[in-house]
Amino acid sequence: MKPHDNFLSPQIKPPGIKKKRETLRYRTMWISDIHLGTPGCQAAKLLDFLRATDAETIYLVGDIIDGWQLRRRWFWDQHHNNVIQTILKKAKKGTRVIFVPGNHDESVRQFIDLDFAGIQVRDELVHITADGKRLLVLHGDRFDGVIACAKWLAYVGDSLYTVILKFNQHLNNWRARVGLPYWSLSQYLKLKVKNAVSYITSFETALAGEARRLGLDGVICGLIHKAEIRDVDGVMYCNDGDWVESLTALVEDHDGKLRLVDWQQVMLESDHRRAIAMIEEPCSVAA
Repeated sequence: MKPHDNFLSPQIKPPGIKKKRETLRYRTMWISDIHLGTPGCQAAKLLDFLRATDAETIYLVGDIIDGWQLRRRWFWDQHHNNVIQTILKKAKKGTRVIFVPGNHDESVRQFIDLDFAGIQVRDELVHITADGKRLLVLHGDRFDGVIACAKWLAYVGDSLYTVILKFNQHLNNWRARVGLPYWSLSQYLKLKVKNAVSYITSFETALAGEARRLGLDGVICGLIHKAEIRDVDGVMYCNDGDWVESLTALVEDHDGKLRLVDWQQVMLESDHRRAIAMIEEPCSVAA
């Protein structure tokens, strides 16, 4: 390899570029649908996000570990270990970590209202933002008719989703080789298939209706892998997305404002800024 070809090598620190990025600090973070224990889990990118951020409270809003898939086929690499260890380390250092189990890690529900290694296991609870909004926090699977009434169909759907993710992984490996960005087939299908769009809308309406019934200002959930913040008939509906495809988290700033963080977009913008800095960095020429 020629000397000028190795400028992208991770062992070489470009001049004038700081290796450690500034920590992003929030009052609260919500992440869900990580699906640790599956090949589709983007554990390395989640680890990057967790190491680059800090919060007073972190909510793990279900489907953190995929018990359904682990029962069928064991998959667990070092990145998955590192995610768990990083979360435990944050809890040890004083971050309040609340685990709200979902359908894929439903076995943890037998430990509701118990605390383990600094992590509080809770079913559904109300979060109060810095500006006083009262928001219901839950995974959302009890509002999914398929999971509630026909669990066998949910298992079939999960298997089909795994096949789509596997195909998507091969497709994106090819896209990366030709310099194209990540593209999600399943997200595309969700937005294009009429029944899927109708299901998502019905789910959002049902969750917002539950928050309204309880006299709350809004709801925060996971489950459907579609990050969103929107008003549903006067109720704030928030979905924090997932770490299989969208790589998103919901965060609360210290003034109470809620917003979505698209980590994939953050990384693309960061790489772009670094590339520009490298291009603009004056080269030192030996005399």
